[in-house]
Amino acid sequence: MRAHDSATATSPIAVSTAPATTGTDRAAKTPAGTVLAALGVIAFSLTFPATAWGLEGFGPWSLVAVRCVLAALMAGGCLLALRVPVPARRHWAGLAVVAAGVVVGFPMLTTLALETSTTAHAAVVVGLLPLTTAALSALRTGVRPSRTFWTAALAGAGAVLAFTIQQSGGALTGADLYLLAALLVCAAGYTEGGRLARVMPGWQVIAWALVLCLPLSVPAAAVALSYDTPQLTAHSVAGVLWVAAGSQFLGLIVWYRGMAAIGVPKASQLQLAQPLLTLVWSVVLLGEHLPVAAPLTAAAVLVCIAVTQRARS
Repeated sequence: MRAHDSATATSPIAVSTAPATTGTDRAAKTPAGTVLAALGVIAFSLTFPATAWGLEGFGPWSLVAVRCVLAALMAGGCLLALRVPVPARRHWAGLAVVAAGVVVGFPMLTTLALETSTTAHAAVVVGLLPLTTAALSALRTGVRPSRTFWTAALAGAGAVLAFTIQQSGGALTGADLYLLAALLVCAAGYTEGGRLARVMPGWQVIAWALVLCLPLSVPAAAVALSYDTPQLTAHSVAGVLWVAAGSQFLGLIVWYRGMAAIGVPKASQLQLAQPLLTLVWSVVLLGEHLPVAAPLTAAAVLVCIAVTQRARS
């Protein structure tokens, strides 16, 4: 799941290999699937502002650990309630990649970045995630995208790189390095999640990945909270609850259901708006002032992603 997701997480636009195209023509005629997919996009677009709120009362390590524990408890409860069988042994290596990239890596790296970076800046950089995931997916699956696809992907990467260097005064900052690393680990997680989603429902992929992390996330949360006493404010509590429930679990459920109903191509087009939505939330919820380059770069990346969606093969 870029998705992960979401990211996570996180934004899982690039879980585009999920087998969600059966019955598309019939399901696309009803608005329910579009509404569900749009709700998923909105949930993911709030991840960075919610993380910024969470950091008002939690340290980065405790925020990520608590987020993982809460999301895993919800996921485990759903798996138990629905009596979902344990995945076959051959799938656990892939689930470990999803867990490392989407559940742990992306939230941790982006949270560290947001300690010194604005959400607007992070949204523009991470807007490159769909292209990064598509590239890794091509390498992983052996699919050969067209020359137009790679041209658009490189153009989007160039736009984001130019933006980060311009905003950082000519050199990449520590926050930029965290964000670029987050792109790679999350793209790997989404690529593997997309492969697993061919053999099990997409929501179960992220649910089992979350549960897989429980033996590590519970002691990590206990240790982090012992060294970092949280300041429970309205913002910090709302932030940690949202990234756990909205971004890491419930958002993925509605996203996968919507994607199954309307098909991957149509759902992916909806998620093109995610970076721009995050820019709006950064102004409305956090009072950030956007540099002119931010929306312009986000729009440029949006165009590049739209081209790759139409030139994938």
